[in-house]
Amino acid sequence: MSVSTPTPVRILVADDFAVVREGVKALLERQADLRVTAFAVDGREAVEKATTVPVDLAILDIAMPRLTGLQAAREIVRRRPTLPVLLLSMHAGEQYFFEAVAAGAAGYVLKGQADLDLIAACRAALRGEPFIYPAALGKLMRRYLERVAHGEEAGCGPLTRRENEVVKLIAEGNTTHEIAELLTISEKTVERHRTNLLGKLGMRDRVEVTRYAIRAGLIEP
Repeated sequence: MSVSTPTPVRILVADDFAVVREGVKALLERQADLRVTAFAVDGREAVEKATTVPVDLAILDIAMPRLTGLQAAREIVRRRPTLPVLLLSMHAGEQYFFEAVAAGAAGYVLKGQADLDLIAACRAALRGEPFIYPAALGKLMRRYLERVAHGEEAGCGPLTRRENEVVKLIAEGNTTHEIAELLTISEKTVERHRTNLLGKLGMRDRVEVTRYAIRAGLIEP
């Protein structure tokens, strides 16, 4: 009597560096039941793949072109809420963890610890359980709950989520017309967001906005 082989878990890996994508694939496929079946090279493509290609889990780098991993995760969770999303990052700072939780991610894994934690994170996410790198879990969760208890909207900073999207695209050199097309909004709305975010940040031009985007982790320097 033959024993049926379990259907492998289909995984999307999104990162703008090919060496990282291939490294994650090699790590995951050491497990007999995990298969990387789709790749994406930026946040926008990650959203498209996650919502149109049959995958069971998405792993996103936190810093990608067009949309960050955080922005992509938020959109994926909105459009396909049953698909678990993991964020992969070089940043151990609590800001990124809070934003990951706010975006609806199932887990947050440090790249430097991926060989130790990524498989466990995948297993947890597929079981519907949260995962955060163990050394930071207690501290980060306490601080997050304290902030929520005081009425703060964790993960957004001084700007709204849409304003953060506009900041990222401005910093990447997109024109008002291009931003309007990417976000599917009018150019007038883009200009209104630009005026609002410049006022909130006390900034005057693209150079200052770009510096802010780098500090906020929306783009890489």
